[in-house]
Amino acid sequence: MSHYVLDTHTHTIASGHAYSTMKEMIDTAREKGLELLAITEHGPQLKGSVTEVYFRNFKVIPRRYGSLELMMGIEADILDAQGTLGIPPQLQERMDYIIASLHPLVRTPMSPEENTSAYLGAICNPYVCTLGHIDDGKYECDYEAIVREAKRTFTLIEINSSSLHPKASRKNSRENLREILRLCRELDVPVVLDSDAHICYDIANFARAEELLQEENFPEELVVNTSVEKFKACIEKKRLYFRVVK
Repeated sequence: MSHYVLDTHTHTIASGHAYSTMKEMIDTAREKGLELLAITEHGPQLKGSVTEVYFRNFKVIPRRYGSLELMMGIEADILDAQGTLGIPPQLQERMDYIIASLHPLVRTPMSPEENTSAYLGAICNPYVCTLGHIDDGKYECDYEAIVREAKRTFTLIEINSSSLHPKASRKNSRENLREILRLCRELDVPVVLDSDAHICYDIANFARAEELLQEENFPEELVVNTSVEKFKACIEKKRLYFRVVK
């Protein structure tokens, strides 16, 4: 079993359907020995989540808690086939970290071509660091086209451990994740394991995802969770590719 030091997809009570406070998430991450935690609340389009104002005041939140670094970001909804995100560009610039995802409660599934286009458009957004849970088969898409574009733009592909939960609502996630891992292995594309934790106890709970990686003989060097430096290098490559200065 590898030693993972970061979890970059988590939610607090602010998202409306999660159950731990920011302090509880931070304390648990420290107890589990993480070096980096990203809190990525759902965007304003998801019912019960926060408004844009929430994301505008991140300056008041310290980014260091002992040995733990905190990143404050968003799991932004992809709104259309062009990959438009649910927060304005000027706010995207202020995020430490952005995951772009499709959610049925916000964007009903489109045709496979349109779903693919939505992901490709999000990938080409210079502020999107990661594509979230593209394993959901409700959004049929061309995984090879997406992984190839992720490689070109230095965008991370998420392996979402919660998608593998026995009661998960996502469709055909295990089979789709196998295909995604196969493509990432063949095309040499880095992935990030994420818990998608909605309660503090699930932080860094990668057991299901790790089991799948082992089954697929996925190379450890393509998993960025083993090193904060490796993870940040991927983000920096994308910023340099799009000439984004943070």
